[in-house]
Amino acid sequence: MTARIPPVLRPEHPSARSLAELANEFQLEHIGSLDGVEVTGVTLSTGDVHPGDLYVGMPGAHSHGASYGEQAKDGGAVAILTDAAGAEIAAAVGLPILVVDSPRLALGEISAWVYRTNEHPPLLFGTTGTNGKTSTSYLLAGILKQLGLVTGLSSTAERHIGDMTVVSRLTTPEASEMHALLARMRESEVRAVAIEVSAQALSRNRVDGLHFDVVGFTNLSHDHLDDYADMEEYFQAKLPLFHADRASRGVVSLDSPYGKRVVEESHIPVTTISANPDEPGEWNVHIEAANAAYTEFTLTGPEGRSITTRVPVIGWHMAANGALAIVMLVEAGFELEAIGHALEAAGGIDAYLPGRTERVSGDRGPAVFVDFGHSPDAFLNTLAAVRVFTEGRVIMVFGADGDRDASKRHEMARVASEGSDILVITDHHPRFENAESIRATLVEGAALAEHQAELHEVSPPERAIRVAVGLAREGDSILWAGPGHQDYRDIEGVRTPYSARGEARQALVEAGWA
Repeated sequence: MTARIPPVLRPEHPSARSLAELANEFQLEHIGSLDGVEVTGVTLSTGDVHPGDLYVGMPGAHSHGASYGEQAKDGGAVAILTDAAGAEIAAAVGLPILVVDSPRLALGEISAWVYRTNEHPPLLFGTTGTNGKTSTSYLLAGILKQLGLVTGLSSTAERHIGDMTVVSRLTTPEASEMHALLARMRESEVRAVAIEVSAQALSRNRVDGLHFDVVGFTNLSHDHLDDYADMEEYFQAKLPLFHADRASRGVVSLDSPYGKRVVEESHIPVTTISANPDEPGEWNVHIEAANAAYTEFTLTGPEGRSITTRVPVIGWHMAANGALAIVMLVEAGFELEAIGHALEAAGGIDAYLPGRTERVSGDRGPAVFVDFGHSPDAFLNTLAAVRVFTEGRVIMVFGADGDRDASKRHEMARVASEGSDILVITDHHPRFENAESIRATLVEGAALAEHQAELHEVSPPERAIRVAVGLAREGDSILWAGPGHQDYRDIEGVRTPYSARGEARQALVEAGWA
């Protein structure tokens, strides 16, 4: 499995920093001599140790990271940062040890110091919410590039440094990886970075040591209740991004009921945006036109300022993401007119959003879209968007993650059945759960729908997409929700190579739709 995990991006020419100065800067207790020791990087993983690294040993559910100190030393680590229990475990390794109460709480600020990311940082944009974080981040990066800036991106799907792209490990990387990434971006003269910030990233200190110029909130809906006790706890996990120690300004969408609460409980100045005419904001979005290639919208703000442009994807929610990105840029100091001129020159926002309602079919036959959506709200919006321009029937293919929030499965299936004419229930990432049991739960959920779609249960997904294509006719649309950009399936802990986009294209070819 590890062979398929993408590498951590680090600066190619790191500058060494004195371990003694680090201990002095943060007033850290230490064991062993620090004299002459210099560190050039920070890591939590023995598999990622580089010569000159500070290895961070954290307490874990089954073992303490400090117990791998010898392996870290063999990899080239020159010192260890850990807690008091870890210091006892690692004492025999023979490396100098820095001791903190909580390695996780200290990781962000110490990584920022080692990598010097708090010195002359780029413009930082952070986006949080249940749905739309990735899309908004890509749209932000796209507009920034159209404005002439060298940009960086950190999202669920990919990391970008200028024109270089690598697949992501986590939605938001660990703090040590994030600061290494920013240091690598600095080497490439990146001037602005769009970062997707998950609730887990805030709960687990992954964006510690960063200060965002502008943050955005998209929406909040049922998801991640395997990590959080209920929706209130999930909401509270998002709020720290809107504190003065995290960000300077914010832009909040009012398109979900939680938007108002973010405004009320924010500790930084915020402006509001809405695509809902019944809940207007300071900025408002009106859909002008929609087809299978783009969604055109007008964004109107204070003093009658407005801009009309396009996002290269379908759906009002995608237009709302594009508008949110524009307002975040305005809040960062960019002129709306300058943004308008840059977008007009390209015929709209120029951005590729991998696996976000991505069309993988040609001009003939059914339109086939692959999407990363995996929540009831995402299904609702994307199905509605597909329905708008579909002359024939809407066919949906989806499965549910194993070992993840099971409480949303019935509602996902109910919404899928309500919004489609034909529903194909299949597998996704079963992980260590029984795939047949997951499908059975989804079939139960589909039966709760007021509108009963024609139902097919098909396993595995390679066969499911071929069944869907076989059922489709000219003028129909197929939405395959869940896999999106991902290039693997997680089956009992093994990342099995797999591409929904590739499978869908091959299924179309086999059915005679070249």
